[in-house]
Amino acid sequence: MPEASRWVEMTNRDPNHSRWYIERFRSMAAAGDDLAGEARLVDAVVRRGARVLDAGCGPGRVGAELARRGHVVVGVDVDPVLVAAAEQDHPGPTWLVGDLAELDLPGRGIAEPFDAIVCAGNVMPFLAASSRRQVLSRLRAHLADRGRLVVGFGAARDYDFDDYRDDLRAAALGVDLELATWDLQPFTPDADFLVTLLRRA
Repeated sequence: MPEASRWVEMTNRDPNHSRWYIERFRSMAAAGDDLAGEARLVDAVVRRGARVLDAGCGPGRVGAELARRGHVVVGVDVDPVLVAAAEQDHPGPTWLVGDLAELDLPGRGIAEPFDAIVCAGNVMPFLAASSRRQVLSRLRAHLADRGRLVVGFGAARDYDFDDYRDDLRAAALGVDLELATWDLQPFTPDADFLVTLLRRA
């Protein structure tokens, strides 16, 4: 069994945390905030009607926007409260409860690989440190041959960017592009956020 993620530990300590997270993004959406930046980037790197996996989908914000743009979306998250919110707020995509460290969608009847996988919302730092390479390997296994994995997370979250790059190499993932934001600003050594476009090495 993989070590419990930091997110699971957090919600075990505070059972209301997931509900707070859901309401936070519902309020932002109601206020008209732009919540589609990650989806715009992913949409730009795939063909129309692509198969997209939202890995660590939370309440479905990114996957739902990709579905609205015409893609076939599957979302997976370890938190059943977040997945239930995704099902309620964003019907259409397939939303599943699952641990990314044990991801096996063919074993759940979803055999076709994905043209793109997006892992946004600081999912990577919320994983247990011991499971990060396993998660990256499982995501790689679900990519189509020419598929792209897009990962973004912030600095100062106990996951150094160089450690992440080491984990990518260990998972046989090659870096095509590094950015500092979801809106394509170039990555610089002082950047406090990293977005990577990855492929199977």
